[in-house]
Amino acid sequence: MGFDTVKLEKGMYRESGKTFAQVLESLDPSENYKGTALEGTDAFQRQLKRFDIRAKGAYSDPVEKFFRTMESSVLFPEYIARAVRQGMEDGNVLPKITATTTTIDSMDYRSVYSVPSEKDKKLMQVAEGASIPATEVRSKSNLVRLHKRGRMLVASYEAIRFQKLDLFSVTLRQIGAYIQRMHVQDAVDVLVNGDGNANAAAVLSIGSAPMSGTKGTLTYAQLVEFWAQFDPYTLNTLLVPGDAMVKMLSLRELQDAAAGLNFQGTGALATPLGAELVRSECVPGGRIIGLDRRYALEMVQAGEVSVEYDKLIDRQLERAAITSSAGIGKIMPEAAKVLVI
Repeated sequence: MGFDTVKLEKGMYRESGKTFAQVLESLDPSENYKGTALEGTDAFQRQLKRFDIRAKGAYSDPVEKFFRTMESSVLFPEYIARAVRQGMEDGNVLPKITATTTTIDSMDYRSVYSVPSEKDKKLMQVAEGASIPATEVRSKSNLVRLHKRGRMLVASYEAIRFQKLDLFSVTLRQIGAYIQRMHVQDAVDVLVNGDGNANAAAVLSIGSAPMSGTKGTLTYAQLVEFWAQFDPYTLNTLLVPGDAMVKMLSLRELQDAAAGLNFQGTGALATPLGAELVRSECVPGGRIIGLDRRYALEMVQAGEVSVEYDKLIDRQLERAAITSSAGIGKIMPEAAKVLVI
């Protein structure tokens, strides 16, 4: 079966356990196009070519091009979902603060945890014939809470039918960026307050033991002290709001010529103590969240971006929901700490 003979219908969005793109790929496998001009395209992109729909660039087609035939209209919800996902991925900081991502097909998920004792952390020699120390892995008491984040697309078909797809995708990417920001907000909340399993982050305040200094003032010495609190973990990520970022980048120790040249040329921030600086206004002002991203968080997502395909295919855009359901679980509570300036 070639890409130009695939029968497109609404039911492709309803197949259990599969996305529209996966269903389309199973009907028109990309591996069949190796060594051809279409190598490197996926099944959806080949359908755009089939119906001569240009979705990007200065000469992109208007929205109404999707609705020239009933079959081509089936592609419109997937186009929207992809544009929203692109907005979610652009500038996404979640991969920088999560250890793993788990995809589930339900709204209930219970994670596991292991909290070793001080004795467990020591690599003791095992005598001949003695039992090997065990690490116990348990299920958490509470489920990971999944949050549905989204936007309602409110527009009549007549209002957008002549709009170029390249311009329309800007609005869709903005929706994706908003949804992703809400997921980051959820991650920050779990880092600070825990996921409901009595695992809130330890809070250290400048001027209060074990931190030295004066409340409201950040020096390099406090960053070093904060770094020292993470053993046996490694402080490799600092999640910082704008006001704290200004104080941090103003430190003399972070103003060497190489760091300044790199920031001016590429926008890449300095890495104090080897930790990656990640700016996020989701973090409350005057606070810095430090973490070992290898052990701190698990992202749980229920499928991919969801759109109301029935309404979109039937041109009922007046109130079409675009949503993403995800939750955050904490893996190792001690792998994240909060510094209050």
